[in-house]
Amino acid sequence: MYGFSINLQDTFDNVVQGVTKALKTEGFGVLTTIDVKATLKEKLNIERRPYLILGACNPQLAHRVLEIEPDIGLLLPCNVVIREEPNGSITVSFMDPLSVLNIVNNPKVTEIAQEVRKRLEKVRDSLST
Repeated sequence: MYGFSINLQDTFDNVVQGVTKALKTEGFGVLTTIDVKATLKEKLNIERRPYLILGACNPQLAHRVLEIEPDIGLLLPCNVVIREEPNGSITVSFMDPLSVLNIVNNPKVTEIAQEVRKRLEKVRDSLST
């Protein structure tokens, strides 16, 4: 599997704020925000439920892995998807850094990927409280 998720009963905006705050607690900043709903409406005139892709990065961990594998930037940042489901609930999905970074086949990179995954799991788990 390439990701893990949680489903929440809250408003979309509240979940976005909660995810951003929880990421910050674990040392991640949001480098990019892609509003898929707005983009599809603007470019293709397609209506869809709210869907955001957040590009999250922990600078300390990114620096460590870039020192080991300079081209690892091709696989960064860690994406977090926040989407509204048909029933109105909100799903937050996290890219599994182990799945993505294991393609590098470097034990030092895998070690960092494990740390990133643990932090992202803490973010996920904090959202259910």
